[in-house]
Amino acid sequence: MKVIVTGSKGQLGSQIIEVLTKGSSELGVIDKEYKSAQIIGIDVDELDITNLAEVKKFIKHEKPHIVINPAAYTNVDGCESNEDLAFKVNSLGARNIAIGCEEAGAKMVHISTDYVFEGNGIKPYKEYDKTNPVSVYGKTKLAGENFVRDFCTSYFIVRTSWLYGYNGKNFVKTILKAAKEKGYLEVVNDQRGNPTNAEDLVYHLLKLMLTEEYGIYHCTGEGECTWYDFAKAIVELANISCEVIPITSDKISRPAKRPSYSSLDNMMLRCTVGNEMRSWREALKVFIQNENI
Repeated sequence: MKVIVTGSKGQLGSQIIEVLTKGSSELGVIDKEYKSAQIIGIDVDELDITNLAEVKKFIKHEKPHIVINPAAYTNVDGCESNEDLAFKVNSLGARNIAIGCEEAGAKMVHISTDYVFEGNGIKPYKEYDKTNPVSVYGKTKLAGENFVRDFCTSYFIVRTSWLYGYNGKNFVKTILKAAKEKGYLEVVNDQRGNPTNAEDLVYHLLKLMLTEEYGIYHCTGEGECTWYDFAKAIVELANISCEVIPITSDKISRPAKRPSYSSLDNMMLRCTVGNEMRSWREALKVFIQNENI
């Protein structure tokens, strides 16, 4: 088996390669079929996914069985002022990989986001619920989803949210650093979602990849909270003396609108390969223990 992972230097891409290489995640040993797999990690230095000709040539040459695409322009505010770049990476990049996979007969695993929803609901979004993104980031990620569906037959589109992992920058690491340096933190308490440990997400991606259970999936930590709840739990679990103060979103001026409620329901996982995602608190506790705070 040959697996290509885009965005290999990013938070999720590097985590995927790590789990594949060591053969296990915090949720357990991965399938034996991956033990002899050839893993090819690529980032923008090796391949410009926005260039269709280059992508087609690369995939044709490598002849992969699976291409995992976590590569994305994820700066939500930056997308508002760099719409063309966001579209090229998040939308056309996904399209180009989908075309390359279809021509090579490869499966495609494409990572998407809760931001494809408007975020004004009152219960967790299911995979079939209507999308209506309110930010450029969300709109370009939805366009990428649609391109994958249009151009690739064998695809898994996996939406996740509030992702954190051992590699790269994320909310958990930011809070840990700030909590140590300051006596208090102000965190918004009117946006709800699902914190997701990258180890859990990767484990489920690898479960899916060996199947033909194609379609759109939600894959997030079980349970929901606000960013304030999340930050408070981080500080408490790390035993850091820091007051966390709840504030409303209107106290922070940002270019991009954030969804106030973007919790996802892992229905498709439950109905196919099984939902083994940990509760967000349990997964966070293990993460902080392993970070050796």
